[in-house]
Amino acid sequence: MDEKTEELRDIFMDVADGETVTEKQETSRGSLTDRGDVAERLEAVVGQLRERYEFRTDLDDGELCRLVRRFHEGANDTELADELDVSRHTAFRARLDLHLLREGDLDAPFDLTTLRERLEGGEPLAEVAEDVGVSESTLRRYRDAVAARDQSRAANDRYRDEFAAILSDADISGHLTEQVRETGLKDATEDAEPESNVSF
Repeated sequence: MDEKTEELRDIFMDVADGETVTEKQETSRGSLTDRGDVAERLEAVVGQLRERYEFRTDLDDGELCRLVRRFHEGANDTELADELDVSRHTAFRARLDLHLLREGDLDAPFDLTTLRERLEGGEPLAEVAEDVGVSESTLRRYRDAVAARDQSRAANDRYRDEFAAILSDADISGHLTEQVRETGLKDATEDAEPESNVSF
């Protein structure tokens, strides 16, 4: 302990009337990595969804977590299907099970509220599809997307937002780690003096 440190310590002891510090002073702020492993946090949210809703695919939690990551990286359904070695339809259904909707999922050439009302009223899918001028498979996609949107809204978009927050934390943590690494390398190279005045 140098002279300056001893002097500051003596001042602290005079003011605090002792050598103890408060619990708040002893506790560090922590870091993003203290909030748990990203994979574990994603699996926890997937597990909550699975407990509350019925999933329509056989994908396990690990595969669904991969889907969540790739979705947030901007992968389309074809890319998600390739990633998981499943059909594009399976990737689409799994994505909706996780409340991961895209704008295009609800961009229909007809009124979606009317679609829901007609189907809930018992009208045959084929008849409705013919009336609105799309194939039955296309109509099913819109129907499923509407159902997923309603389900997500009923949960205040909680699960979708949790996925985004977890992956945002991971991005920030990774970015900060990279910055620290780059800064450390820069400092190390700046401290290194280049050899010069070499005589032959």
